[in-house]
Amino acid sequence: MARVLTISRVQVQPGCEEAYLQTVHALAALCQSRGQRLWVFRSTRDPACFIECSESPTHASHRSRASRTDYELKLERKLRELATYAPDAWDLWEEVPAPAGAEPGDAGRSHDDGADE
Repeated sequence: MARVLTISRVQVQPGCEEAYLQTVHALAALCQSRGQRLWVFRSTRDPACFIECSESPTHASHRSRASRTDYELKLERKLRELATYAPDAWDLWEEVPAPAGAEPGDAGRSHDDGADE
């Protein structure tokens, strides 16, 4: 089964950045203990805008769907108090495996570049 990912655009409320970062990193540590990953990136143009990338091995184990402890649910609620999530924040994206027989370097080579001549 393919890994799944959400890519959530997050706008943190003014004055809440430190609390947001502490909360999201606490949640990331818990996610890692469950075989999930949570990365946070900041926009270079808008310092209050972040992207949260949440990855898990399956749909059922993803942060947006898996059963959670009371503490994890508390952290998720706190994040939603500190920030606004884009409407598509919880759309799941599935990993696309390489086609059978694909060789490293094939993707960048054109069919008419003379490589097979």
